[in-house]
Amino acid sequence: MMELNLNRVDYTQVAVAAQKCMVVLPNEKKDAKHAKALQKFAVGDQEGVLTCFQLKRSDCVPVYKTLPGPKISRLCLAGLPGALTDKVFISGGNAVRGFSKKGKQFMGFESNLSEAITSMYISGTDLLLCGNFIYNHYKDLIDSNYFLAGDRINDVICLNAEKVGCLTPVLACNDKILRVLRESTLQYEVEVPGPPTVVHLHNNTGGDEGNEIVYGTEDGKVGMVQINSLMPVHNWEIPNSRRSGGVQAIDYYDITADGVLDLIVGRDDGTLDIYNWDEADEPSLIFSKVCMESITAVQGGVIGSAGNDEILLSTYGGWVVGMTTEKLHKEFGPGSEIKISPRAQEKIEKLRGEIDDLQQRVVKERDKYQQATQGTQGISAIPQFMLNDKFTLNNDDASYTLSLECQVAIDNVLLQSDVPVDLLDVDKNSAVVSYSAADLENGNFLLATYRCQANTTRLEVKVRSIEGQYGTLQVYVTPRLQPKTCVMKQFSIKPLSLHQRLHVFDDARPLNVLRLGGQFSFAEMHSWVVACLPELPERTPAGDSACFYFVSTFLDTQLECMYRKGEGIFRSDNISTISILKDFITKEATNKKIPLEINYEVNEQSIPHTLALIHPKLDYQLVLAKKVQLIDALKELQVHETDTSFLALEYQQILQDADQLQVEYKQQPCHLERLYGMITDLFIDKYKFKGMNVKSRVPQLLEHLDNYELQSLIAFFQSV
Repeated sequence: MMELNLNRVDYTQVAVAAQKCMVVLPNEKKDAKHAKALQKFAVGDQEGVLTCFQLKRSDCVPVYKTLPGPKISRLCLAGLPGALTDKVFISGGNAVRGFSKKGKQFMGFESNLSEAITSMYISGTDLLLCGNFIYNHYKDLIDSNYFLAGDRINDVICLNAEKVGCLTPVLACNDKILRVLRESTLQYEVEVPGPPTVVHLHNNTGGDEGNEIVYGTEDGKVGMVQINSLMPVHNWEIPNSRRSGGVQAIDYYDITADGVLDLIVGRDDGTLDIYNWDEADEPSLIFSKVCMESITAVQGGVIGSAGNDEILLSTYGGWVVGMTTEKLHKEFGPGSEIKISPRAQEKIEKLRGEIDDLQQRVVKERDKYQQATQGTQGISAIPQFMLNDKFTLNNDDASYTLSLECQVAIDNVLLQSDVPVDLLDVDKNSAVVSYSAADLENGNFLLATYRCQANTTRLEVKVRSIEGQYGTLQVYVTPRLQPKTCVMKQFSIKPLSLHQRLHVFDDARPLNVLRLGGQFSFAEMHSWVVACLPELPERTPAGDSACFYFVSTFLDTQLECMYRKGEGIFRSDNISTISILKDFITKEATNKKIPLEINYEVNEQSIPHTLALIHPKLDYQLVLAKKVQLIDALKELQVHETDTSFLALEYQQILQDADQLQVEYKQQPCHLERLYGMITDLFIDKYKFKGMNVKSRVPQLLEHLDNYELQSLIAFFQSV
């Protein structure tokens, strides 16, 4: 791994910035003399203000600034084919505005989208706009093509039209699919390993043929796919082995100055990754740094110092930060005289003056506010602040990550849940958590408070739910503002909350089948399935039927949902999944007074199949628990015996790995109890479908689990 040293420089701060709302403008002169000249950059914020900045004598000076307007959702550069791409375009609401390099508005276009614009891409005279589900293509600002996607559109791009020869849009949709279009028709779908959040042309131009794109996913993976005329080709994929955040921004820039463009990735946990290419032309990580705030855009350029390359990034809190190759720190030996240039001295004095001025203004405004709020006629203004929240399912450990980010510092976060959930440790979480006694009678299963350290603007919490128990997780976020105020957010814990979307279903598994019939509409059945399973669009799919596949992130069992008006068919190799679905949909239908006709087929082979899937996890946890129980006794023996070589190799290994084992055991709270609960539910559900109540046999089942052996457990399941 080559060494790359980049130093952080904070340039400026604007209001809260959305994804892809910062660009670096190209140099007007392309000759070698001006190749490393300073470049301008433009930032759009959630107050609707577009500001273009330039560095002059180390000061970040606005070149132009627009008046406030609708929240800016996207910002991109464009220009006529063959000309310099120095025109800045912004989208806000359902309108697009264009600005020249001097800040003059030369275009104002009101689109006919029924939704607000969430993503935008411009190629020559082609304008691609997307709402949540709708894609529109405008040629010379004339509506040319339209497409309705099956799931939420997170980003849009088109292949390099000059190299490909035609306009080929690609939609990054939340159902883990890249949809490749030709005019208003779906050409084909590309399956990717996670919900794609951002797409970018490989090497900024699409590669040699112009048809290569790089995607980043919500669960942190990065991959490249070649979009051919008939079918895609997956070239490489970077797994998220470090469990970093989801990908928010991608760019290519030669930051290593080796003549090859490097891959730059910005993530929502503040991680900036830079990849170079190894001998096999595969990406290799050469630099990684955590910036403590969610990164919303990244781009390479020459910003702060002529001749020095750097990576410019914007954060959710509105900060524009440079990671420069310029050496900013000078080392001095003992007795060396430190000289400060007049220019640096002038800047220091200017900063001190600005700080004093700000402190005086704060004191005046505070006194003014105190006077305005005193007396019977006083009015206390509630401070407004924006909160960026995400509640995403992690495939690797079957837990949910709740991320909260605010532009101002967070004081505390209160979590309350009406269903049983576990809070897991997060390494990068420095907040102090305290638990309050749960009021189970009133449905209050969790009450926890996170007290944040000073200047904490982002907090991550991991939550693990229990399938079959559903309700609401409420989060109260209180920032460090006066007067005290808080924002409350609600997140649904669904009955099958640990399932995620799948592209291919395995029919060879032993499947249990649930058939539902009744006087319900297609939209009603879809709403019931959406309320039961995650990662589904609330909008009813086009057509008269739907089919979705899911996989359990905990057990790897699968579920198929096929439904239409008056009929629903559900198949799974886990009988408990079928039982949860049946109970939930029956309850929803009863609330709407819709009678259901219920038929089911139980496959006896699915029980040992599911137990075999649970076996590795249960066996590992039992062995881990036994090892942890032996640690204290072995350590006491180690104290009294100077030489422990007489111990069996297994015991010596336990002593050697004692700390790691205890950490691992602590990080898996109630893991063993959860597996016991799954096996118990499986036992009860199997016989529930046969009309038998076997709850009285549960103590015997627990005895078998205490003396666990897979074949004897399978025999017990079949003996009742």
